[in-house]
Formats: sequence, structure tokens, C-alpha cells
Amino acid sequence: MSKVRFCFSSCWLVLFAFLATALADSTPQRVIIDTDPGTDDAMAILLALNSPELKVEALTVVPGNVDGRQGLENALKIVSLAGRCDITVAGGAHHPLNQKLITAQYWHGKNGLADVELPASKCKADPRFGPDLIIQLIHQYPHEITLIPVGPLTNIALAVSKDPSIVGLAKNIVIMGGSIGGGNVNGAAEANIYNDPEAAQIVFNAGWMVTMVGSDVGERTLITRKYLEELQSSHGPQNDFIAKIAEFYLNRSEKSGYAGAAMYDPLAVGTVIDPTLVTLKDMHVDVETRGEFTRGETVANRMGSNENNVLHGDHYEIEGVIPLQPNARVCLASDAQRFLGLFVSRLKGK
Repeated sequence: MSKVRFCFSSCWLVLFAFLATALADSTPQRVIIDTDPGTDDAMAILLALNSPELKVEALTVVPGNVDGRQGLENALKIVSLAGRCDITVAGGAHHPLNQKLITAQYWHGKNGLADVELPASKCKADPRFGPDLIIQLIHQYPHEITLIPVGPLTNIALAVSKDPSIVGLAKNIVIMGGSIGGGNVNGAAEANIYNDPEAAQIVFNAGWMVTMVGSDVGERTLITRKYLEELQSSHGPQNDFIAKIAEFYLNRSEKSGYAGAAMYDPLAVGTVIDPTLVTLKDMHVDVETRGEFTRGETVANRMGSNENNVLHGDHYEIEGVIPLQPNARVCLASDAQRFLGLFVSRLKGK
């Protein structure tokens, strides 16, 4: 009889553990999206809002594709379009830490949203300063918040500088930024990092592992006419908006010689939804802040070490290597077809 009781109790414990694990796996991840709402930002935000794996706690706005004022207006219109005035939306920094802002209306239209005029927002901006809101939410939900910065890293750098303790309290940080295969603003630098290299250097060296989804991989993850036609085959307020901005973005990209439009920011959100969509490698990444031709470049050490040069008289000799501690999980590749299928299915008809 005692063996039966023991088996009965053990079975219940196993079942309870299984259910607890299943519940934990199905609990949405809390995320904060730090954004400079242009076309691909809008795609990323609406992907997140239509993904049950994520619970968007806030959007914080940073200047980048557009200035901070336009970015805040765009963010509010996007959450209003989605019927999500429950999402906290807050403005942040007004300019990069140490340089003038460079905006990108060429790629994103005069209003940053492909010149598509959305209805006036029914949602209101939160009065808190974006970096302060980031700090507050990370303390409110320790080890639960994943930061998804898809613009310049100014707000994140300000938050980390004001309260370094958030580094150990954030669950994860997944950025769209950088590249290990050349830049998209010039030969070396990716746009988000180029727009505030000092902020990026602070973030990469803050003491956490940064997941870096770079422009080089985004440029191999292209939305093409095939996927645009799939979006255009059904209708809904969000679907129709995404189709319009995707068409603008595609036209601009094709005129510039690309086969499709790079899904930079949506891929970063997709990486949080399903990490198996990308291939990652741990590396040490630094940000060049002074080079004449390389300012804003993310310099990734793929070897995991530097040579140790020791002075011998009038010259240096290599005496072994100095290991480097990885500070980033660098995205090397994506399953583009599977990601684009996910993206279209989440937005289609919405």
C-alpha cells in the first residue's frame, strides 16, 4: 500500500512539474521596444503586437530615422492603429550623445512611415522620460524584461549610465544594429550604430551579452514582391498599412539595386519570438568611435583573442595571445523564408 501511495504522489509531482514547465514556456516574454519609427520599425512593432509569445510593456522612442517628435507621433499612431492604447509609449533622448542627428527620410518617407497618413492617434504619450521608464520597468520585473532596441542606442546608453544595476536585472537585450560584413551607410558602419557610436560603445561594454542582429544578415532577409502580393491578397487596417509601407520600401530598395527590402528591425523581433530563426556566435565586439573611415563600425573579434605584442628593444614580438571575454551573440545567418512566412502570417488580414 505504501508503494502505491508513493507512486501516486510521485506521479502527481511529475505531472505538476510538467504543467509548470509548459506554463512557463507559454508565458509571453515581457519586452520593451526602443524605436525610431520608420518603415521597418513599424513592421517590427506590429509583428510584436500580433505575436502571443511577446508582451510589449512599452515603446520608448529614440531619434534616428526621424527626429524624436515625429518618432513619438508615429509610435502613438501605430499602437492606435492596432487598438493597443494600453501600451505605454514614451519619448526619450532628443539627439545622439556626441554628434548631430542624421535622419533617413530618403529611405522612410518624409513622415518616416512611407508618407502613409494614419488617423490621428487615440492614444496618449506617457510623460516619463524613456530611459527612466526603461529603468523603472526592469526593476518592476527583474530578470523578465527583454530589451529590443531597433534604433540608435542613445536611450539604452542613458539608462545604463544612470543605473548600471539594470544590466544584471534585464533578461536579455537584442539589438538591430551593427554588422560584421561591411556597413549600409558607408563601407564600414551600420546606420543605427553610426548615428550614435558612443552610445553603442557604452551598451556593448555594459557587462551583459548583447544579441546583435546586424544589417549584413538583414540584407539577406528580404521582403520581395512575392510576400507583398501575399499581404495585398487580404485586408485589414494593419495589413493594409504594412502593405503600403512595404511597397514604398520595396520601390526604394529596388531603385537602389536591391532584390528586395531588408527586414532589419522585424528580424530582431523575430529573433526574440523564435531564436531558432537565426544562427548566433559568441564574440567580443567593440565600436569604433574615432576612425576617419570607420566611425560607427562594430569590430567583432571572431578569433576570441588578440595577439600579445611585447616590446623587445626596438621592436615588438608576439608572445602568445590574450583571450577576450565575449560580450555579444552575433547573428551570422537567418532562415529568411521561415521568418518571412511568420511575418506575413502574423499580419495578414489583421
